[in-house]
Amino acid sequence: MKIAQIAPLAESCPPRLYGGTERIVSYLTEELVRQGHDVTLFASGDSITSAELVPCSKMALRLDPSVKDMTPHHIMMLDKVAKRAGEFDVLHFHIDHLHYPLMRPYADRILTTLHGRLDLPDLVPFYSAFPEPPLVSISDAQRRPMPPVNWLGTVLHGLPENVLPYRDSPSGDYFAFLGRISPEKGPDKAIEIAARTGVPLKMAAKIDAADQRYWDQVIAPMVAAHPNVEFIGEINEFQKADFLGNARALLFPICWPEPFGLVMIEAMACGTPVIALAHGSVPEVIDHGVSGFVVNTLDEAVAAANAAGTLDRRAIRRQFEQRFTAERMVRDYVAAYRRLPALRQTPAIEVRALPEAEGAIRMPLPPAAVELGVAAAV
Repeated sequence: MKIAQIAPLAESCPPRLYGGTERIVSYLTEELVRQGHDVTLFASGDSITSAELVPCSKMALRLDPSVKDMTPHHIMMLDKVAKRAGEFDVLHFHIDHLHYPLMRPYADRILTTLHGRLDLPDLVPFYSAFPEPPLVSISDAQRRPMPPVNWLGTVLHGLPENVLPYRDSPSGDYFAFLGRISPEKGPDKAIEIAARTGVPLKMAAKIDAADQRYWDQVIAPMVAAHPNVEFIGEINEFQKADFLGNARALLFPICWPEPFGLVMIEAMACGTPVIALAHGSVPEVIDHGVSGFVVNTLDEAVAAANAAGTLDRRAIRRQFEQRFTAERMVRDYVAAYRRLPALRQTPAIEVRALPEAEGAIRMPLPPAAVELGVAAAV
């Protein structure tokens, strides 16, 4: 199968530091190549991939000080995609909705994964005007605010099985907070949980320009006031293994409709339990009492944090292996690709079938895929 992956240009694939969408696009691309597909990646020029790379900017736009507006760069990327669109069986977009008008001539082979929150008021009239493009959600919770659209399925994120090593006996005695410093991520709640349990907290997070004032006025004073809290800043993928793997638990006290929350399964890969507030995708990702605790209040979060050591780290790792590997994610996406009109109208393309994994949402297959024996779990 000839597949184009079209990534956001804000970060490279994979990102040097923070960047959930681009990291997933990278994992998806590499696993598709490993499974024998012919993949072309449209991404920033500093991306690293085993696929054919079409550089669409010199470097990750977030790291380029000369870039003030990312939209023109994405439009130029779409022009490159349009010029080559006829070469591909599938055009898989990860840039929200910029491509819909430009890609109408290739509507039969387009799939869009929506990676962000969908409860924004401007999206309701937009998707009412564009109800036809096939969409994939990254959790069922993500879909709830949307008008009727053409959902092909839900594909939960996955990681390469060995990208983050399992730690049976963590060497640190601290809680971890990993992500962004922003109100919806709950860094203030993480500090309060750590203070109330008496356990040190390490915070590895980036501060976007939009959140600088929140950091200056709210979080920085809290960090200064709590000697058991250490702010580390952004970390890279190599640092992440030690940071998460050596933690007593990951604190994920979000207060927004999180579409997925990649850091939760990164912690699970290390065997580290997750203490999370029950917003957005959290109940779909965390198996309460197995891979962590799903709570509704700060008091419950404090009690859960105190009980984190009672969970079996090997069982947490098994949940990751059963539900959240890149191999399972790619199998789900291949099943979704085969539902696109362009592939239903062409002879079946032979692809190696892989064993099924637990924890995925089921989706019916088209006749061609059934004949091939390809497993669908979306």
